[in-house]
Amino acid sequence: MENSGSSRPQFRLSPKLIVAAIAIVLLITTVMSSFFVVDQSEQSVVLRFGQFNRTVGPGLQTKLPFGIDRNFNVPTRIVQTMTFGQGSQNSSLSSSFMSTPSGSTAGDSIMLTGDLNIVDVQWIIQYRIEDPAAWLFNVRERDKTIRDISQSVINQLVGDLPILAIMSSERTSIEVESQERMQKAFDSYGLGVRIVTVKLQNIVPPEGEVQDAFEDVNKAIQDMNRLINEGKQSYNKEIPKAQGEASKIIQVAEGYAAERVNNATGDVARFNQVRQAYEESKEITSRRLYIETLEDILTATEEGSITLIDKSLENFLPISQVQSQGGVK
Repeated sequence: MENSGSSRPQFRLSPKLIVAAIAIVLLITTVMSSFFVVDQSEQSVVLRFGQFNRTVGPGLQTKLPFGIDRNFNVPTRIVQTMTFGQGSQNSSLSSSFMSTPSGSTAGDSIMLTGDLNIVDVQWIIQYRIEDPAAWLFNVRERDKTIRDISQSVINQLVGDLPILAIMSSERTSIEVESQERMQKAFDSYGLGVRIVTVKLQNIVPPEGEVQDAFEDVNKAIQDMNRLINEGKQSYNKEIPKAQGEASKIIQVAEGYAAERVNNATGDVARFNQVRQAYEESKEITSRRLYIETLEDILTATEEGSITLIDKSLENFLPISQVQSQGGVK
């Protein structure tokens, strides 16, 4: 029995349609593989046939399509941090081109000091990628290299110093010296990074009685510094006061000395005048001096306390009665 219904039309691909579809796919692939975006905190390294071609900055960038050019974005404006010490993990940023760093263990921070003591040193380094091409291609295990160089430098510096100096006075110098040495080593390997800072965190002796003893030492040092500061404060308060009093006493003494000198100078001048008058008229001057002396004695002595006796001790003159009778008259 023949089918009386209408048959469905068959869809046939024409050569033109196939060519058009292929052209559209190629166009989309070409456009998608010819552009890439670089973030504001990144720079991108472009490779052409696997070799370095150029470095481009942030924004929409172009490249040759179909894998001829390949780009690798590197965070050059981000400060990355790597920690060292017990229980710490590396917190530096990683992307598809970075090797994942291994975490720090307790053994990384245990070191031998110059006076043969054991100390637990924990620190961090902060760095920034300065040359993205050198960072990608010069060293294979970049983060491990940074970690090994940092541990080597800190171990060397700690091994040259006594434990007390490491924990107190030489802490800052270790940070500065280690940063310079690490940067020199990184430059020699061509890592393309710039050290921003090296910061020592905890510096403590091993746990147990040794750590307790060093804590006591630190407390004693703090007490010593506190007492020194208090002494300096008291010194700054009392010394200016004492200096002011001393200056006052000196000024009074200088005034007294000037007064005595002036009085002595006047006395000398008067004596010279009397001497000159005496030389010109000895008898008159001696009598005048005698009378003036008696006048000074009589006026300066209390009433009734003077008795005059003659040379032969035969009689005396009651001055007090003479003065009283003279006063009545």
